[in-house]
Amino acid sequence: MTAESGTTERCSVVIVGGGTCGLAAACELLQLGVSVRLLESQPEAAKGSRAILLWPLGLAVLRHLGLYEEAVRRGLPLRSLVYHLDGGRRLRSEIGAENEALLLPQEQTSRLLEERLTELGGRVERSARVTDVVADDRGVTVKTQGPDGGELVEADWLIGADGLGSTVRERLGVEFPGTTLPTTYLAAEGRVDGEAERGAVHYFLRSTGPMVFAPLRDGVTRLGTPVGPDTPLVAETVQRLLDERGPGGLRVRELDTLDTFGSQERIATELRKGRCFLVGDAAHTHSPIGGQGLNLGLQDVHNLAWKLAGVISGTFDAAILDSYDSERRQAAEQILVNTGRFTRMFTLGPAAARVRNAAWRLLETTGVLRRRLVPLLAGWRVRYEGGGLTSEPERTGRGLRARGLRQPPLPGSRTPSWVPPAGAGADPLAFRMVTTGPVGGALAVAARSVAAAFPRQVRHEHLSRPGAAFLLLRPDGFVAASGTTPEGARRAGTLLTDLVTRPA
Repeated sequence: MTAESGTTERCSVVIVGGGTCGLAAACELLQLGVSVRLLESQPEAAKGSRAILLWPLGLAVLRHLGLYEEAVRRGLPLRSLVYHLDGGRRLRSEIGAENEALLLPQEQTSRLLEERLTELGGRVERSARVTDVVADDRGVTVKTQGPDGGELVEADWLIGADGLGSTVRERLGVEFPGTTLPTTYLAAEGRVDGEAERGAVHYFLRSTGPMVFAPLRDGVTRLGTPVGPDTPLVAETVQRLLDERGPGGLRVRELDTLDTFGSQERIATELRKGRCFLVGDAAHTHSPIGGQGLNLGLQDVHNLAWKLAGVISGTFDAAILDSYDSERRQAAEQILVNTGRFTRMFTLGPAAARVRNAAWRLLETTGVLRRRLVPLLAGWRVRYEGGGLTSEPERTGRGLRARGLRQPPLPGSRTPSWVPPAGAGADPLAFRMVTTGPVGGALAVAARSVAAAFPRQVRHEHLSRPGAAFLLLRPDGFVAASGTTPEGARRAGTLLTDLVTRPA
């Protein structure tokens, strides 16, 4: 309806913001059978690449939505990070298959998601500007204004994915504390003539000033560098900075994008307020160095979607939603600390930069640079602790080492690579209780009993691997519990007791 006071048919979830995170949230929920409406204030899809790098956890969301192969076809696999120092010295960190990353402009990522949204029967409702949000313990009402008038949209739940200046966050009265970083960055994208290694992101860390340089597909290059606030935004400026700070021998032929931007370090005081949730830039923001922002937002969506769909379907108790704020706050805080360190290292003055470069040469020589930095950027260091969906780790490390076995992945970490993906047709809302060791051993028997106690929410799988161990895996790919004893497996079952609904 278009009347100012008119309302429409109630949906399960209304999503405010049709950018990448809003599109991903709509796709995930529709794929799980949840009805959604996706509202976007702008009349057209955003242009320009903005974020260009997808790390494993971001790619996992695209894989979950059946978009991974097409994303790889449209993107460029990232093979290495190359650090260029004064004197022509280069440090190289190979990415490796375990840290898989993809150079894909955010505009392409959003386009993929919108295509998938259409396949799932959804659409982006453009030119629908949200002017107010009212929520209580029964539902949410969103007031919108469009070219044809106003509308009241009613829903059971709301996801705010409307970016840094979030109207949802403001109307809910959620504060967004933090700081504005002092550095202004120039971002340019276009065609650059000359030889430049593809499949790599180049960090020029020279005394003339830092620069990030990334060749993309189809002859397009993206570069970013700190500049003064009054820097002229013309092609000649880009050429000058490229000559001073870049590899040399490159000529700017044509620019599609040329702009400056600042950055902030902020996390909302509440990522969940009753029936309303914040994801992506509406929830947190940080320095763009390291390409973490889009991946963090996509993981917000992935963390929330299965929990919300499970509550809506009656699979899980609403208490499971309490974990969203604590878990994603932990992730955001970890990323904010890391990107802050990267930014400070990237923008050092000449004297401090020489000390940094000497230290990095040592780290590269000893192999620490690749072992520590690349997994950190890839997101493998992000871990959830507590919050109701991860248990305390078993104290079994010494006994395992005595038997020559490894400690199972700790609760809150990612599913290890040796666990195969869930089979076709598997329930996307089910936990997986995975065991190794003797198939008829006490540990496997205990794990089967846990699965039997929660027939709708847990399925047992046994893998032929040496050493008896168990992993309780969440639907989003994180470890809820792990250990090596039957008692530990039974305790893992109690983790779910207050979070699931039982058959009548």
